[in-house]
Amino acid sequence: MNKAWWKEAVVYQIYPRSFMDSNGDGIGDLNGITEKLEYLKELGIDVIWLSPVYQSPNDDNGYDISDYQAIMEEFGTMEDYDRMLARAHELGIKIMMDLVVNHTSDEHAWFVESRKSVDNPYRDFYIWRKGKDGKEPNNWGSCFSGSAWKYDPQTDMYFLHLFSKKQPDLNWDNPKVRDQVFEMMNWWCEKGIDGFRMDVISLISKPEGLPDGIPGETGYADSGCANGPHVHEYLKEMNRKVLSHYDLITVGEAAGVTLEEAKKYANADGSELNMVFQFEHTGGGPEADNHYGKWDSHKMPLPVWKKILSRWQTGLEGKAWNSLFLSNHDQPRSVSWFGNDSEQYREISAKMLGTCLHMMQGTPYVYQGEELGMCNAYFDQLEDYRDIESLNAYKELTETCGVSHEEMMGYLKRISRDNARTPMQWDDSANAGFTTGTPWIKVNSNYPKVNAKQEVSDPDSVFSYYKKLIRLRHENEIIVYGDYELLAPEDEALFIYTRMLGTQRLMVLCNFTEKEVSIPAEVTEQIPADAKLLIGNYSKQKEEMLQAYEARVYAYHV
Repeated sequence: MNKAWWKEAVVYQIYPRSFMDSNGDGIGDLNGITEKLEYLKELGIDVIWLSPVYQSPNDDNGYDISDYQAIMEEFGTMEDYDRMLARAHELGIKIMMDLVVNHTSDEHAWFVESRKSVDNPYRDFYIWRKGKDGKEPNNWGSCFSGSAWKYDPQTDMYFLHLFSKKQPDLNWDNPKVRDQVFEMMNWWCEKGIDGFRMDVISLISKPEGLPDGIPGETGYADSGCANGPHVHEYLKEMNRKVLSHYDLITVGEAAGVTLEEAKKYANADGSELNMVFQFEHTGGGPEADNHYGKWDSHKMPLPVWKKILSRWQTGLEGKAWNSLFLSNHDQPRSVSWFGNDSEQYREISAKMLGTCLHMMQGTPYVYQGEELGMCNAYFDQLEDYRDIESLNAYKELTETCGVSHEEMMGYLKRISRDNARTPMQWDDSANAGFTTGTPWIKVNSNYPKVNAKQEVSDPDSVFSYYKKLIRLRHENEIIVYGDYELLAPEDEALFIYTRMLGTQRLMVLCNFTEKEVSIPAEVTEQIPADAKLLIGNYSKQKEEMLQAYEARVYAYHV
């Protein structure tokens, strides 16, 4: 058994803009985070993943960085950062920085130089091409709608941006780019940080020759940059020059990653990263007729979802390591997408989802507010949305694809990234205690009922349940290192699996519906009479039935 502290850790993601505002300007900041570290200590988490706090013009909420070694003014100063880091460490909490190095901001000094002339020393820090037949160099689409190329009249050429027009992609084939990135990473490590979450890291190596792809509904093609030709070579170099010199936690965001690729990114020999985020389980079902990418996707049927998660559980067993997550700053709220956020079932289904995820093998990630059962905001007005991806998609799909305003608002309510970005709900005072000013984005209207102050003191709250889930993982090696096996794979209501370590067994039972469902006989036969109920989200169990959104975990020996 290959043990490591980051396998045994629970990570909590903070989206700084929405976490806690200490100065009343309506924007969360570093001092606000420092103020709330005791709350996270109480929850029991080990690591904070901090979404970007670097200097940025904020075209994509901080994922467009203009200076990697400075702090965004709205968030505070480097002194505020150092104070937060020191206080976190005093409390035994590690800090994992968000590393965004597929692209920079177009206001970064490198790009300012790069666009000046074709022979500027920084020209090859980015990907520049001549137009083709008076148009873009190829037919790639940006992840944020429109072409992935922007024309720059200064040198009569186009630069590549897989995301916003203000996020030009770095040219990782240039060794000088890699050296500069590694130097910056070492600078942060010397400061005492504990790891990196690497934004869209699977996209850093572009396909040779940048060929056209097959165009989709919007006329643009997928770039085909995921898992490019040199990605593993560059990550191995990063590992040699930076990561291997420190005791870090590393996770790569790897959209489009396959199981085979993940074994390379997160291989057990430790030559690249500790783990990756894969997104197969967060998307829409394969049966959905997805004309508009993620926007009109439907929740996938439970047997399909179980099959995906189980494939990652067993496929990486002993070869690599899983990251476990249901939500983050780019996903809708997990209780709204995977559970049931109605008043009747919100708490019970939030606890069930937490159980299902935290009992698996891998490092669990809790997104801010998930431990309270926070849910989608369901904004009625387009002007309440702030997310560039959502607003661009609204424009593109209503103007060029014939989607109606009502239909598009329905998509945004279900799946816009802003659902995860509404302010953290601290208490039932104005603006949920997040700010004394006007929040940068509206607060979810359910904050008088769903908030940390009420939940921390309630032994039956979602918060108290998460606290117990985290404690159990810290106390029981089987939850971290046990083997996984899926039972009743075709059951359309129940997700049942076992964990095995030596003679120890855990039986995890989760009902994903609002109906009472019988536990299959072949499962009940495996649970001995003296099995201990380790955790459950109902105070009273029914012998051979699981109640609506019920979760139970039994522990026993064989």
